[in-house]
Amino acid sequence: MPTLFTKIISGEIPAHKILEDNRYLAFLDLRPVNPGHTLVIPKQEIDYIFDMEDELLKGLMVFAKKVARAIGKAFPCKKVGIMVAGIEVPHAHVHLIPINSVGDLSFARAKTATQEELAAAAQKIRTNL
Repeated sequence: MPTLFTKIISGEIPAHKILEDNRYLAFLDLRPVNPGHTLVIPKQEIDYIFDMEDELLKGLMVFAKKVARAIGKAFPCKKVGIMVAGIEVPHAHVHLIPINSVGDLSFARAKTATQEELAAAAQKIRTNL
């Protein structure tokens, strides 16, 4: 059965896409910890990030680096934090979150964003790619 993220890749479920190539996709999280919170995924459906082939995992990190730089320009912060939890959706993914302290990486802070807020955040990041 396809995951939620596979349905986003195929276009069955809409998403605010930031960057995409033939192997990876970056899109905004619907429940951002901070504005600009982005998910980066491989298009290949793999549940656990450490089950990914080495080259695919390396490529994911290089792709995420490009997106993280754009997030940092779009949403001024001390750093763009990266987190891998991998529990809620059985599809490998990393969270890129603009942070000013380690406490900013808490999912307890996440709030559902409006479509307007997501659209504005996505445009802001894409402008900085």
